[in-house]
Amino acid sequence: MAQWITVWRAAQLVGVPRGVLQQRVRAGEIALADGLVSTQALLELYPQMQLEQSGMLERVVHIKEDAFGRRVRERLLPSQEVLAQRLFHQGQEMADVQRHLQRYHALVIGLRDRIDALLLQTPGGDASLRILQRELNEGLARALATEAVDPLDVMDDILKVVAAQVTLRPSGHQFAVEGHDTLLQAGLKSGLALNYGCGNGSCGMCKVRVIAGEVAKVMPFDYPLSEAEKRQGYTLLCAHTAASSELTLETLEAGGPADIPQQQIVATVRAVRELAPDTRLLHLQTPRTNRLRFLAGQSVTLGRAGSAATAGDDVRATHPIASCPCDDRNLHFYIPRDGASAFARMVFDGLLAVGSPLNLWGPIGEFVLADSNRPLVFAACDTGFAPIKSLIEHALSLDASPSLSLYWLATRSDGHFQANQCRAWSEALDAFEYAAFSELDPAAGAAQVAAAIRADQFDIDCDFYLAGPQAFVEGLGAALLAAGVPAAQMRSEIL
Repeated sequence: MAQWITVWRAAQLVGVPRGVLQQRVRAGEIALADGLVSTQALLELYPQMQLEQSGMLERVVHIKEDAFGRRVRERLLPSQEVLAQRLFHQGQEMADVQRHLQRYHALVIGLRDRIDALLLQTPGGDASLRILQRELNEGLARALATEAVDPLDVMDDILKVVAAQVTLRPSGHQFAVEGHDTLLQAGLKSGLALNYGCGNGSCGMCKVRVIAGEVAKVMPFDYPLSEAEKRQGYTLLCAHTAASSELTLETLEAGGPADIPQQQIVATVRAVRELAPDTRLLHLQTPRTNRLRFLAGQSVTLGRAGSAATAGDDVRATHPIASCPCDDRNLHFYIPRDGASAFARMVFDGLLAVGSPLNLWGPIGEFVLADSNRPLVFAACDTGFAPIKSLIEHALSLDASPSLSLYWLATRSDGHFQANQCRAWSEALDAFEYAAFSELDPAAGAAQVAAAIRADQFDIDCDFYLAGPQAFVEGLGAALLAAGVPAAQMRSEIL
């Protein structure tokens, strides 16, 4: 018998991005009922899924080249305690179902016996009772008949143990908790803008209310929950994980940059590494108790007081963060060589040693992903790749877009300093396309990128994100507007 599951869970089961299924829903290929999709409809759309006749977990199902068993085996399992709790809760659910089935079966058998007795007491038999008797016997025969097992039901039962499903209210966002992740870590990895502060159980900013399901404490915390909060089901995301296979939490999420507080943090230089002759990777790490909360695509101001480069004055510069918010402690920046920037000179002259403190102020900027399920097109010029990379990693975490395309223009010979990363995305992800361009003039390069976008897969029903120098961003933006792309579907960042 077909089951009804969420689109998020369905995407996990069939191994496709959630955005692909949502696109098929919009195209009318998948019908939803109260936001749920039938497993039977999934099997009709993905007929290559079939049960194998023998074997253990790794041979439960086969999905083209990617066996479901291998996907499960590659997941990091939770701790023994959490796994035991999830199995216990699932066992409780199965016991409840079995108990209800036994009671329903006894009820139906009792009704059948009562009808048989009434027929014996009625001379000649009552016609309506005989019809009811026949329908009841036929119904029992169908219910007790052996039917083929729905492979998605089997897969769903396994996934519920390996990866718990969390639903947030009132947003309806969902994410999976895998391995030893806390609820906060899993939510951030899924690209959600959860409310939090220290991340170690001290500030209480990640406090949420458990509406349904159970949580398990995985680390001690100092924040004192009141007795009233405990009775109402409040807990801390950073100190707990999902104990039950399904969990519903009530919490507010950041709707945009305005919901992210301004912060000042003293971070530590972890590494300064050459990516290309004119580009350096600056890797900073924040304290465990004071992480930077930001949205993908945003920037921060970096500075170190008392630098010899400015004879005692502060040295500050604003740069976009090139890493994903899912790792809020390790922040990456791409610093271009710039003789006019005291901060860049400090980086390139080796004045930032590993272990040196560096001030952060921020986050800054509105260059963030829109709430949309449309295909995403990214265009970067030179170190404009930094915020674009953050957005791409965030989009991959959200798994909501049916496709992603990246067009990267370099105005110098070593401008594609992360080309290997882009090629890796393209090779590993079916829904990711990458194209590189070289042109000394950013305006002329913008024209090349615009022509390539239209020639490759132009569709104005996409969201476009442009980052780089002014001539590039304005030139490409004007070309897209002239091609009919609505201004509301374009976001840009001039560096």
